[in-house]
Amino acid sequence: MAPKSKVNQAPAKAHRIINPVAKRLYTLPEAAHYLGRSLWSLRSLIWSGALPVVRSERGRKLYVDVQDLEAFISKSKFSYL
Repeated sequence: MAPKSKVNQAPAKAHRIINPVAKRLYTLPEAAHYLGRSLWSLRSLIWSGALPVVRSERGRKLYVDVQDLEAFISKSKFSYL
């Protein structure tokens, strides 16, 4: 008996629904990963005022807006030429 071909089979994860709306607020660890920096490096940027944060309703949890991350990346770019 010949083995069955897997050509016409759908991938195992094809049934998952992907959220089409991008995430806007990132936690500090997520934002640090987004920038490719350490968590303490990100905190230093926040404390120096270089990166604004959004506080939760109770003021304890901090979030960073992805638009602020993109703006920080844009203003940090420079060229050697």
